[in-house]
Amino acid sequence: MVGDVRRRASGQVAKFHTPEIVLGPGAFGEVPVATAGLGMRRPFVVSDRCLERTPWYAQLMAGLRAGGLDAASYLDVSPNPRSGEVAAAFLAYKAHDADGLVALGGGSVIDAAKGVAVLAANGGHILEYEGIDRARRPLPPLIAVPTTAGSGADVSQFCIINDAERRTKVTIIGRSLVPDVTVSDPTLLMTAPAAVTAQVGMDVLTHCVEAYVSLAHGRLTDSLALESIRGVWTHLERLVDDPRDRVAAEEMSLAALRAGMAFTNAILGATHAMSHPVGGHCDAPHGAINAVLLPHVIRYNAHVCADGFVDLADAIGVETSGDARTVADRLADAIAALGARVGMPASLEPLGVRSADLDRLTAHALADSCMTTNPRRPQAAGIRDLYAEAL
Repeated sequence: MVGDVRRRASGQVAKFHTPEIVLGPGAFGEVPVATAGLGMRRPFVVSDRCLERTPWYAQLMAGLRAGGLDAASYLDVSPNPRSGEVAAAFLAYKAHDADGLVALGGGSVIDAAKGVAVLAANGGHILEYEGIDRARRPLPPLIAVPTTAGSGADVSQFCIINDAERRTKVTIIGRSLVPDVTVSDPTLLMTAPAAVTAQVGMDVLTHCVEAYVSLAHGRLTDSLALESIRGVWTHLERLVDDPRDRVAAEEMSLAALRAGMAFTNAILGATHAMSHPVGGHCDAPHGAINAVLLPHVIRYNAHVCADGFVDLADAIGVETSGDARTVADRLADAIAALGARVGMPASLEPLGVRSADLDRLTAHALADSCMTTNPRRPQAAGIRDLYAEAL
């Protein structure tokens, strides 16, 4: 069974945003050349303390300096980066008189670097830019070097920052936030802890599903989402089990790229809109939250777009006989089972969510920009019920 043809109408005009992409084993060595090619002479590297302990940080700094570039760095980025960290990194960027950025890390590091770029060009406080296209001035050049296969931040127009005072995450979206270059080398994935690989892999899966049924989807994003979900389904468990599985690392790297290009152009939906407040409130891993919420959101959205879920189910070998809503239920069950196999929690409770939090989380979820492209129009009662089901 193929999805609703009316969803896939041809002849529509669409824009597609993507950076220059350098990919494959050994691509990491191209970062100094790409940095100089963008006109940087005083690059500012954003990374974290975990990456500092891997070979990659030292190799990057040495390579930039060997290329005649005067590089400095900021390493105090947390998972779910705080607005205060972005402010501190920006002060260090100014002190270095930097002329561009290189982000070495996962989604948190890349988002923090995007935040610095926004402030470097536009000033103010990063939380002022919540929403869509609030940063008006052109940003300094940015190179993203992902060390996990998951966030899609290296190809996306999204920047997610933790508002510690309100205990939620803010979503900043804008075409200028797409990095100029992404350097995707699967070799760098081999130092990621298995738990992180599992979490970010479930994030990739969520990007595929939400992009495919988004109100803003298109034929190009559809094809990327389908190809990506096949890659995740085949290779995520392999990479979690063996981080030195080069085939699995390369395929997950490609899956993350494809899913990132799909969702930055099709945008996302209720899973991410609901996940962001939980991440800000509980400081829990984004991919783990998505893994819990996604099956519930699939069933919720299947009332209006079950045929899209049939396509996704077919892509990963889930049985597609019967009516579309039944197939959507099977897809949700299969995703929940994959999450369990790679160590994801079965509910939000282990992540720190309590019943008393649900009204607050619901209010923040409804205000999140990702909710605007969810295929089913959200109501507060329905979103609160989804949170309650996931507890």
